[in-house]
Amino acid sequence: MKAIIQTGGKQYWIAEGDELNIELPLESQIRESNTLKIEEVLYVGEEKWSHIGKPFVHGASVELECLSKTKAPKVIAFKYKRRKGYHRTVGHRQKLMQVKVKKINAPTDSNELTSNS
Repeated sequence: MKAIIQTGGKQYWIAEGDELNIELPLESQIRESNTLKIEEVLYVGEEKWSHIGKPFVHGASVELECLSKTKAPKVIAFKYKRRKGYHRTVGHRQKLMQVKVKKINAPTDSNELTSNS
């Protein structure tokens, strides 16, 4: 089963067992067992059926397991104005979470699904 989820303003094409880096979510979204449940699912499907959300699939969710927390490589922003003696350097490292897709939950209502036949 495959799905498209949205988190951190980005969209990810995932399948069960995949590992990916997402932006660190709010601590309130992470349960005490280091799992994260995302309900912003844009697409869910298999070979025989699929469902595209408008904008999200009602009743679908994805369970993620937190593996580790890291930081992305540093991004440097350099501001400069010629002949004014002005320059400024600012750096930023985005906080990331490495997660593994445990389970993709499809909607249970059969009227929600569309056939690919």
